[in-house]
Amino acid sequence: MNIPTLFKRSFLLIISSALSWTSAQAQETDFSGEWRPLFHEDSTERRPGPHFGDFSGLPINDEARMRGESYQPDRISIVTELICRPHGSDYSMRGLSFMRIQRLIDPRTQETIAFQTRMGFNNMERTIWLDDREHPPEGTPHTFQGFSTGSWDGNILTIKTTHLKESYLRRNGIPASSERTFTEHWMLHDDYLTVVTVIEDPVFLTEPLVRTQDWVYDPSFKMDFFNCDYSQEVPVSPDNLVPNYLPGENPFLTEFAENYRLPMSGVRGGAETLYPEYRENMGPLLGNQQFCSTDECD
Repeated sequence: MNIPTLFKRSFLLIISSALSWTSAQAQETDFSGEWRPLFHEDSTERRPGPHFGDFSGLPINDEARMRGESYQPDRISIVTELICRPHGSDYSMRGLSFMRIQRLIDPRTQETIAFQTRMGFNNMERTIWLDDREHPPEGTPHTFQGFSTGSWDGNILTIKTTHLKESYLRRNGIPASSERTFTEHWMLHDDYLTVVTVIEDPVFLTEPLVRTQDWVYDPSFKMDFFNCDYSQEVPVSPDNLVPNYLPGENPFLTEFAENYRLPMSGVRGGAETLYPEYRENMGPLLGNQQFCSTDECD
């Protein structure tokens, strides 16, 4: 082989390697930094918490609805295990919390092998592995953050999370089982991070629950340590029962529908209420006020 031919092949090999490296690097997006949530999105749920008895927008089954209707908010101030309980990782991005994302770099290859998230509420931390590792066996202990692995689809990071402890889909008693899994899609647009979450729960959902959250990059933010102390906040019943309502005894279930003049069948949730066709047979609105123009109301 003559020198020009050897040089040409070496040059092509270098170019090919460079293009392959560039292509691999181009599909990866660095999400590192401090992120501030946009609280005006689903603000009732993300800040003060959802209304009692509001199960709208959730494709829940009868079992989940029964759990929600028996919920008594005092239990989070009485039951020790619930006082400082963290969110599940599928809900943590909807709570009142800032977020930090860090890259975990392999020192040998300088490749990103994981993203690590830290939420401002209850110091919740999660590792999202990017090194093609397998999820643990089914019988492996579950945690609130679960086990997460990610893969790239162009510049979109798709994350699969399993091995989650029982938690909640909404902070007014709607449960989430330990058999659920969820998929996330992270998309970066300038300083905005959009996270699409798809939750599948064979115990409490009749179809996947899809949610989106948006975050804004905020390098000026400094995350502090979150302190939570276990303490008795309200009087405990003499028999130490967990606060709850028995079926048919909750006197507050209609308040949300009445205050906002909504059909009771709609606020009780269910997959059929998520689609436009539901308006044709949604039933009567609750509440005493009537629809009227500004002049008529005056």
